[in-house]
Amino acid sequence: MHEKTAAEHFAEAMARLSKTPHPFAQAGDQAARHPHADQPAALTGHAFTIAFSREAGSGGITVAREVGRRLSWPAYDQELLESLAKELNVDVSLLEDYDERRGSFLVDTINAFSAAASVSEVTYFRRLVRLLQVLGARGECLIVGRGSTFVLPPETTLRVRIVATRDDRIAFMVREHKLSPVEAARFVDTKDRDRHQFLKDHFHKDPADPQHYDLIINRSRFSVDETADLVIEALQRMQARKTAAKAGG
Repeated sequence: MHEKTAAEHFAEAMARLSKTPHPFAQAGDQAARHPHADQPAALTGHAFTIAFSREAGSGGITVAREVGRRLSWPAYDQELLESLAKELNVDVSLLEDYDERRGSFLVDTINAFSAAASVSEVTYFRRLVRLLQVLGARGECLIVGRGSTFVLPPETTLRVRIVATRDDRIAFMVREHKLSPVEAARFVDTKDRDRHQFLKDHFHKDPADPQHYDLIINRSRFSVDETADLVIEALQRMQARKTAAKAGG
């Protein structure tokens, strides 16, 4: 059986995106042809998705890619930015430094470097949400950050939060990204603050609230392999429960 590559999976999702009514379309734009245009059509999928929230330097991306490798599921992180940059007609480098930060930073930067780009904070956020919904409806993928734990339906999403002590996260950045301890500490604190504000501004949620997640793992206590084991075990239990519910219903 042919296993789809990450590129093929993403291409399918984007093809579906182009055919799906925009979940935030104004009533007059779609109502005549789509009586339920105000309902996000992308939320009708049944396959599971794993959505990761992570503290900066906790190794969340590393864990997501290891889980994806074992499941043969694509893990989306940088790919989300590349898709949004293409839609907004800007270079991806303009989004990288402002990813998961307050929208005003993003808008100011894009406008400064691309006079031709017509981008607003609302446009950026709507397209991000729409992309997450389509990927979630397609299922069998992992999405890192960007509010995915708040966008995707809990019924078909394993919502995972990866944390670690501040000292361990600083050490991770020093080791993996060759930063000095001072640079690593600044990165961790700034990135956490920016992500928290992004989620608060756009989703009105506190990412530190444990009620938003199905599984919270402290990476200071578990290795990447052990963390991947726990995530996959949780996924399999959720899948089994849903299968049993269908059989009994």
